[in-house]
Amino acid sequence: MGRILAIDYGRKRCGVAVTDTLKISANGLPTVATSELMKFLKDYCSREPVDEIIVGEPRDLHGNPSESMKYIRPFLGVLRKEMPDMKITMVDERFTSTIAHREMIAGGFKKKQRQEKGRADEMAAVLILTGYLEGMGFKV
Repeated sequence: MGRILAIDYGRKRCGVAVTDTLKISANGLPTVATSELMKFLKDYCSREPVDEIIVGEPRDLHGNPSESMKYIRPFLGVLRKEMPDMKITMVDERFTSTIAHREMIAGGFKKKQRQEKGRADEMAAVLILTGYLEGMGFKV
């Protein structure tokens, strides 16, 4: 049984999260520079069984794809070309960054910790993955 990997795609860096092999919990991985993301994914998938990659789909308040999709679409094309047998699923990621910041405040993160680049991206990826697992009926 393989893992599910989630990506919070950004222009400079990407948050990444992954489940355990039983798909019970979502855990953040170190943030990856966007320019290194494909290399990271290939390397990770060569070492760990991954059944599916979830990519956050940014939407506006009305549910329409946001402006950020123009950066994500080319990545999706490359991902599908480089990993043609991988199941790739887009998941609505509305408010995940806002929720991530709120969770950091609630978790007692100091202002300096909350400002660390990548910390919110990692947490957003965990939120995307957790939401997906809950929507699929997994207990998280």
